[in-house]
Amino acid sequence: MRSRPPLRSAAASILIAILAVVVLAADQLAKMIAIENLPPERVVPVIGEALQLYLVRNPGAAFSLGEGVTWIFTIALAVVACVILFLAVTRVRSRLWAVVLGLLLGGVLGNLSDRLFREPGFPVGHVVDFISTPWMMPAIYNVADVFIVSMMISVALLVLFGLRLDGTRETRASRAADAAAPDDSVDAATDPGSR
Repeated sequence: MRSRPPLRSAAASILIAILAVVVLAADQLAKMIAIENLPPERVVPVIGEALQLYLVRNPGAAFSLGEGVTWIFTIALAVVACVILFLAVTRVRSRLWAVVLGLLLGGVLGNLSDRLFREPGFPVGHVVDFISTPWMMPAIYNVADVFIVSMMISVALLVLFGLRLDGTRETRASRAADAAAPDDSVDAATDPGSR
């Protein structure tokens, strides 16, 4: 079976951008529908207690932590978005990494948009949360959060399984070669016979 060639830089960047825009649009559309149709801070059962809708505006992070330092979350989201964009342009050649980072970027931009453009104002806007699954966790979350959490788990798995951003796999042999490479260059520079 032939392996596909790695993506070109432009193709990886375009794939990441398309996925990010799709997730951002889905997140903002879902939030708009929730704001227009859900009563604030009242449980609306969808599937009993398995899935409920509960509209809140969250000034903090998960579980409303850090409500007084909302601007820090804005900076953190902006930094994550910039790192993903940097990797997209300079390093990513793997289709799988491009998909994961594109979906993660979309989630990050979804919540960053709330921080920048929603009340009470720039850069301390409150994130719109409306999905509740009390059987799984006590948090209330949104579409962007689903992508952020699931893609962070995916990033951890890709790293664990040794898939590099360029699409190559890290193996014991490649780790040994990487570890030996700096030693070889030092040896060559100091060995008089190599000149």
